[in-house]
Amino acid sequence: MAENDRYLPCQVTPVSNPFDKWFDCIAIVAISIDALDDSLGQIKEALNAQAKIDAAICSGAHVIGCTNTAVIYSATGPVNRDYDDVRRIADAAKAAITRAYKAGRKRPLLILPKESPFPHSFEAGVLGALSAAYVPLEIREARPAQARLIDELGVFFRNKQEESIIPFLAAIESGRLVSRDIGGSDPERMAPPNAAAYVQEVFKDTPIKVDVISNVETIEKDYPLFAAVNRCSKTVSRHNGRIVYLEYVGEGTPEETLLLVGKGVTMDTGGADLKVNGVMRGMHRDKCGAATVAGFFQILSRLRPKNIKVIGGMALVRNSIGTDCYVCDEIITSRAGVRVRVVNTDAEGRMAMSDVLCRMKELAQKEVNPHVMTIATLTGHAVIAVGGSYSCVLDNGPARKVHSARRLQQAGDEIGDLLELSTLRREDYDFVGPETVYEDVRQCNELPSSRTPRGHQFPAAFMIRASGLDKFGIDAENPIRYTHLDIAGSSGLYPHVNPTGAPLPSLAQRYLRDKS
Repeated sequence: MAENDRYLPCQVTPVSNPFDKWFDCIAIVAISIDALDDSLGQIKEALNAQAKIDAAICSGAHVIGCTNTAVIYSATGPVNRDYDDVRRIADAAKAAITRAYKAGRKRPLLILPKESPFPHSFEAGVLGALSAAYVPLEIREARPAQARLIDELGVFFRNKQEESIIPFLAAIESGRLVSRDIGGSDPERMAPPNAAAYVQEVFKDTPIKVDVISNVETIEKDYPLFAAVNRCSKTVSRHNGRIVYLEYVGEGTPEETLLLVGKGVTMDTGGADLKVNGVMRGMHRDKCGAATVAGFFQILSRLRPKNIKVIGGMALVRNSIGTDCYVCDEIITSRAGVRVRVVNTDAEGRMAMSDVLCRMKELAQKEVNPHVMTIATLTGHAVIAVGGSYSCVLDNGPARKVHSARRLQQAGDEIGDLLELSTLRREDYDFVGPETVYEDVRQCNELPSSRTPRGHQFPAAFMIRASGLDKFGIDAENPIRYTHLDIAGSSGLYPHVNPTGAPLPSLAQRYLRDKS
């Protein structure tokens, strides 16, 4: 197996023969039986015969016996309506592989539609199939015999272009596995020190540089907003916060520098503004933003793209409640020198990220063509606004001027990792303005974001101001592009959806494709 294959859910093998005997079943994804390749004539006949006695063959995933092997047929359903998108292909591929392992098959050969209305349906289909194969880290560790649902995924390719893109897709899946491991594991397995150790292990002997900040005095001096959230946890060594910096420098002269900040709240109790009535459940997933950052660096580690530099920051902290937790009404001066009035301790994610964002702002001023991003499961409002399957993305002025969010949305549309555009408005900046002469900004309001108008937009305005990024808008001599992604829904709503790894496919499609 390849060097990094332990960070894949299964081996991924390009295959040119659709009847390769090594594989123990054929998993066919098709828009219709009639649309199958002529080379699959015998299978086509068997499916047509089955359709005469069972119309259900045209929807869902089904097993039939044919060509001396099992055949999984998974129909996409219609793909030509106003509201259809490439996820029709991805969903059918996921259903096919799920049906394959339920049938006891360990080496399925995936065959995707020869033609579809979506130019990148091959990519979406492969990623959909791989998403079905993930086994959580804690299961892999506790029950090694159950570490894999399938051993190998064969991917049938029809041309050199399809063959050449398979390593790119395997790299995305490897990044999603790392992201899911961090994002989905329980609050003890991925407490801040353990998450940092996991990251160090992943990137050992790779081109990724890892720097872990754990010293409490350093954190309190250089990251005061983060330190406020960490204050109650620092006395419990296994919960003490970590700030993890990652760096990748590709071969050649950098043409662009990405600076990514991820929210890594390993458990969110709400702090003094305690989450009650069961609302706390699932808050171990509040670290999926930091998990995305780590996952992106895993993609970089495998692809090793040229002419790009990427710096990442993971703000790993537990928002605990106790005698030393931070409380409302406190005023804390940020790394940028901004006096922040705490209003709601359950708005801890923006606190944890803002000083790291400030550090990225400082670094960006010395980098080539910098673009700063925050990625976070930040607000329930994002889920209310766009639903549980979509990321929200919004730009500051310099980023909006060059359509950064829109281009990322387009990349997501291509590969089936969808984002919805939001816009920062003057009301968002007004909302976080000072209420008294004591503070420069207020962190939040007293209500949950889901009950606050513009509840997923104004937190970005807060982070811009608390980090000092507001001094680098379109009116500045040296503007800095900044994009914020709220992945509260798209990362996977607990407990019904496993961590998805969103928005890694869209980020990779936008920034890394064809750079190796």
